[in-house]
Amino acid sequence: MWFLGLIIGAIIGAIGGGGGALVGAIVGTIAGAAISAQRKAASDKRLKTIEDAIERLNRRVETLEIGSPRTAESTPAGTAVTESGSAAEATAAAVATEQPGRMPADAPELSPVAVAAAYELTDAFVTLGKTTPTPVAKETRGLPAMEGTAAAAPNEPLPRAPAGPPPASSEDVISRWLFGGNTLVRVGIIVLFFGVAFLLKYAAERDLVPIELRLAGVALGGVAMLVVGWRLRAKRAGYALMLQGGGVGVMYLTVFAALRLYQLLPTELAFVLLAGIAVFSAALAVFQDSRALAITGAAGGFLAPILASTGGGNHVALFSFYAVLNAGILGIAYYKAWRELNLVGFAFTFVIGLLWGAQYYRPELFSTTEPFLLLFFLFYVALAVLFALRQAPQLAHYVDGTLVFGTPLIAFGLQAALVRDTEFGSAWSAFALAAFYLLLASLLHARQRDTLRLLVESFLALGVGFATLAVPLAFDGRWTSAVWAVEGAAIVWASVRQDRKLARVFGMLLQPAAGFAFLVGSDKPVGAVPVLNSLYLGCVMVSMAGLFCSRYLERHQGRIAENELMAARLLFAWAAVWWFGGGLLEIHRHAPTAWGLHPQLLFFAGSCAAFGWLWRMLGWDIARFPAFLILPFMAVVAVGLLDQPAAHRHPFAHHAYLGWLLGFGVHLWLLRAHEVRDGRWLDWLHAAGFWLLAVVLSWEVGWQIDQYVQGRRVWPLIAWALVPGTLIAMFAARGDRLGWPVDAHRQAYLYAGALPLAVFLLAWIVYVNFASNGDPAPLPYVPLLNPLDLAQAGALLALVTWFVGVRRLDLPEAKLPQPATAIKLLGAVLFVVLNGVLLRSLHHYADVPFRLETMLRSILVQAAFSLFWSLLALAAMVIATRRGLRALWVVGAVLLGVVIVKLFLVDLANTGTIERVVSFISVGILVIVVGYFAPVPPKSREEVA
Repeated sequence: MWFLGLIIGAIIGAIGGGGGALVGAIVGTIAGAAISAQRKAASDKRLKTIEDAIERLNRRVETLEIGSPRTAESTPAGTAVTESGSAAEATAAAVATEQPGRMPADAPELSPVAVAAAYELTDAFVTLGKTTPTPVAKETRGLPAMEGTAAAAPNEPLPRAPAGPPPASSEDVISRWLFGGNTLVRVGIIVLFFGVAFLLKYAAERDLVPIELRLAGVALGGVAMLVVGWRLRAKRAGYALMLQGGGVGVMYLTVFAALRLYQLLPTELAFVLLAGIAVFSAALAVFQDSRALAITGAAGGFLAPILASTGGGNHVALFSFYAVLNAGILGIAYYKAWRELNLVGFAFTFVIGLLWGAQYYRPELFSTTEPFLLLFFLFYVALAVLFALRQAPQLAHYVDGTLVFGTPLIAFGLQAALVRDTEFGSAWSAFALAAFYLLLASLLHARQRDTLRLLVESFLALGVGFATLAVPLAFDGRWTSAVWAVEGAAIVWASVRQDRKLARVFGMLLQPAAGFAFLVGSDKPVGAVPVLNSLYLGCVMVSMAGLFCSRYLERHQGRIAENELMAARLLFAWAAVWWFGGGLLEIHRHAPTAWGLHPQLLFFAGSCAAFGWLWRMLGWDIARFPAFLILPFMAVVAVGLLDQPAAHRHPFAHHAYLGWLLGFGVHLWLLRAHEVRDGRWLDWLHAAGFWLLAVVLSWEVGWQIDQYVQGRRVWPLIAWALVPGTLIAMFAARGDRLGWPVDAHRQAYLYAGALPLAVFLLAWIVYVNFASNGDPAPLPYVPLLNPLDLAQAGALLALVTWFVGVRRLDLPEAKLPQPATAIKLLGAVLFVVLNGVLLRSLHHYADVPFRLETMLRSILVQAAFSLFWSLLALAAMVIATRRGLRALWVVGAVLLGVVIVKLFLVDLANTGTIERVVSFISVGILVIVVGYFAPVPPKSREEVA
């Protein structure tokens, strides 16, 4: 293979000059060596498997042959053929009767006839030179003859049918042609062929010998090689076939040189001769059943015009000659399923056509180039069908993926290059290919419904793929990436069914290649029609191809390796990125800015619902992961609203409530579908959805209140207490009667979800008393009856309801503080609330600026603090005395002590003010009252004890 790679690389590289020939030779050698090493490793593995099987079979035969020398003596006469059964059964019975101790208890029950068949199988492998016969395989004493034949002599080997060589593997034909048998002859033929070509070129350039004489001599040499090869076909088949192949190549070269270089033959006669040589070489190959001769003749024919070319030839003559050669290959394919020959013709035809087009094609040559491209395309589609018809009865690899999928891939690429200056040329070409493949699939399905099912499905997939591709191509020329993605998916599909690992890897690699090719062409103009443009539809096609590959590989994971399964999962992630990225880009390009993030929200919700449907309906487990991204996506949209203009800075702007309803609906639908799964992460998803719902509703309710009331900041602020408080209070009070999901996931909603909201409410209460003056405009401010104070009261009531409800339900993992601790925390928060009410009242009625620093310097505020804290202390101590609550009395006493200390440290500094007088007098009176009504309460029984 390295030598073949060297030759092909040198030929292709020589088109670009001498340096190119050297580089091509090096690259070809490396590629050929790599392929050869891979094939040798596969061959060694198959050989080891066969040898192990033979060794196991020989051990079984040895087990059955224990005591065989006495079998013939102990077998009664006349048991060769009995009325009741075969002699083999009688012999086996005799062996089992006379030598029971020699037969292992676990020996397999095989008849001697099966043992004889095993011998024949072993000897058949021996003839291949893979192993050597074992002594057991030659000792067949005591074995009876097959039914209907004479019994074999006791010491003579069983007669066996002559074993011929097994069918050749399609991958090894070329390597055996080069290196099997007499390698020097093969190398000599190749060198001779090149030498003849160079001799003709040299002689033509220097005019040494008359042209007619030169060509006649070369032609006679080719005929001589054919005659000698034909006569030696029975004695030395390999040598004879090589001579015949060389003769065919020389004849091709001679006729083409007479036509192209010297114009000695009219075009009609030259093509008649070329067609005759093609038919003659095909007949020789078919008659002698020689793939090597067919490949040699075809390769010589394809190389002849390249070697004899002077660089200024007529492409019509070149492609006409190749059309004749391909017709010969098609004729052979009608009789023989020689995949190698088909691939040789495919490679030469399209590689040379591609190189010619890259160097010489101009738009004015379209009319003389397009017919040949269509003809070659039809040739190799027909070859794929004929190959399938010949191979289908064998039920093995009857779809040639290279021809079935490679032909439209390369042909469409060349076609797109030819029509790049024609408006919608690629789109119409894709549509024509789709119609062709769909029609061909329907015809084959009608006539070969059972035998060619895989080929029909392949053509159907190609038809659908090109039909899909025609739409984006109608807007611009991004065909490469889309074709690669679709064809890669088709190759993966076919290679999984045919168990071809290399083809699967190639199809998977085409997916990222398609994506990168798409990104390279992203700067091209894009159609103005939303959705129906090449940019978005191209992204969708890359995504769909990746999703198909991932799903099909995962569905048939028993046929693929573990690393391929990992690649399938990566392809799924790749496809999901293209799906979401393409959709967001299309929304960014076409959605009006005034709509805000509403389109993105709807797209996320619909996409996650689609992935959830794939998971539920197809049992595709990996599809549930992007479906569960709906919650993070909604959170991202909520954060993105902060950057929107003020008029759109709320969740339900432009009827976005539809998107939020759909998003939360998809979220709950997915969670309900996972009820059968046991996992704590489900409870966290429930809780996270609860948090996001509280945020969205609080935001929207606050915005709506502010719009309708036209007040100040206090109105939207109260919504952040009303909504979370209502939710946790309602869930705690009626959580066991609300049904799914609250009743089924109490831990998630009443504890994991509600606890952060309860902490938020406490923090909110503290925050608003420092941050808001509570202005209820357009309403007048009334202490305790204004919106802010009522909202704080409602929040505290909701917290108490939640705390009591959670303790009543006794959730197993709910860790709440003890009631005494909760009461202390509630008292501290209530103290902050009451002080806030005092400060807001002073702000509204005494015109004290609502700034903490200013208020702390205010004499009026300090006097109010002293009097108010004293009243609070009095109330606490009186209640504590009557209830016997010693701890509460201590709290009141401490607060009263703080007031007294404050009087002397703060209020005393305000000399000459009425506020200081009021403070001292009022506090003094209150302390006296406390001493009368609230003495120290008695100790509890436990304290006394």
